Amino acid sequence: MNKTFNIYCDESCHIENDHKPYMFLGSISVAYNQVKFHTEQIKELKKKHNFYAEIKWSKVSKSKLRFYIELVDYFFNTDLQFRAVGIKKEKINNDAFNQSYDDFYYKMYYYLLNHNLNSLYNYNVYLDIKDTLSAYKVNKLKNILNTKFGVFRNVQNIRSHESLMIQVADFMMGAISYLHNDEAKLNQAKLQIIEKIRNHCNDQLMRTNYSDKMNLFFIELR
Repeated sequence: MNKTFNIYCDESCHIENDHKPYMFLGSISVAYNQVKFHTEQIKELKKKHNFYAEIKWSKVSKSKLRFYIELVDYFFNTDLQFRAVGIKKEKINNDAFNQSYDDFYYKMYYYLLNHNLNSLYNYNVYLDIKDTLSAYKVNKLKNILNTKFGVFRNVQNIRSHESLMIQVADFMMGAISYLHNDEAKLNQAKLQIIEKIRNHCNDQLMRTNYSDKMNLFFIELR
């Protein structure tokens, strides 16, 4: 039986006119047979810190900083993997390619998901449901991916409260986006979390890197 991986995806600053310089799409990848284990471990971590809310970067605060710091440590001490693609939005030129912004958005998802695939494995992809997503376009994305790779068993929308893994994707994605998009950077708890991530990955957060654990790829649009 082929090994299967689940990929949980989220995005940040992906709205076309939100006045943020970078758009990011990110994912957490985990072996299918490890999903339950990681979910239970994170539940225990939440219980330890009396944390009962949904894990979200936008909700990071000083009162729950110890939980989020331990969550970062947990990520780096396990087999969970993170990947993000970043796009400088001022360089997006949809007219030149006769496409809509929504079309461009899904093309970037293609670049997020086509990385480091193994033809002997299968993949399930779960995208955090947004108003820009539709069942039709998600199915189209699956068909396009499988035209080249043929390894994606499932590509579907889910709601973030249904999966701790997609919440972790939101959290890690949010940290990268905050580093690149929020010039003021006034939230001290968020800054401490970013510093913790930097310490774990030798500060490889500002440019394309080739890490398997914390992979960042900045797309050069022409």
